[in-house]
Amino acid sequence: MTHDVTSATTETVETDAGPARITWHRARRRPRLVLAVSHGAGGGIEARDLKALAAELPAHGVTVALVEQPWRVAGKKVAPAPKTLDTGWRGIWPALAAPGLPVIAGGRSAGARVACRTATELGARAVLALSFPLHPPGRPEKSRAEELLGAGVPTLVVQGGNDPFGRPEEFPGYGRGRAPRGRAVTGDGWAYELVEVPYGDHGFAVPKRADITQEEAVAVVTDAVVRWAGSLG
Repeated sequence: MTHDVTSATTETVETDAGPARITWHRARRRPRLVLAVSHGAGGGIEARDLKALAAELPAHGVTVALVEQPWRVAGKKVAPAPKTLDTGWRGIWPALAAPGLPVIAGGRSAGARVACRTATELGARAVLALSFPLHPPGRPEKSRAEELLGAGVPTLVVQGGNDPFGRPEEFPGYGRGRAPRGRAVTGDGWAYELVEVPYGDHGFAVPKRADITQEEAVAVVTDAVVRWAGSLG
């Protein structure tokens, strides 16, 4: 798979949490959606899945906006409280909606939680949750399922099979004997769907002994998002 990420432009946006930054990867023809994705608490927009989406989606009519939260732009190493992350995301939203296209709110890990918490309020078309942190590692009783189930819009979860923050079978509706991988689980007038990246950890890294290569693992992510985004119209 060849990724072209050379045609990006950046924009600084003032928010109540400080300046944020958007790196735009514009759809190459007939733009129909904006996919806005932010990073997690431990990394930035250079994450392998975010880079791959920015390279792949523009060829399918989807403009990708990689969002850097104010704390990351300021060079801080520790993410602030969820309330502050939500404030930054709200401040960025008008710029994301400025092209006049429906916006998919997305993010990886902590960014996915932000997208879920604010989707209905901001009028997101859908939510993309990459490596949703269902619970802290080793603490399944500290579930964050309510945030995911409360998104209120069509949602795609892409989760590593070995993610310590929540394996696919731990998600509501996807346990053993329940819905098979990839089947939508309906909620209150909406649905969420889960796609598994075999052997993937929280960053979708796969071990060398796995019967899937790293490139193939990333392709599971991009292929799932391309298909799902196409279903949104």
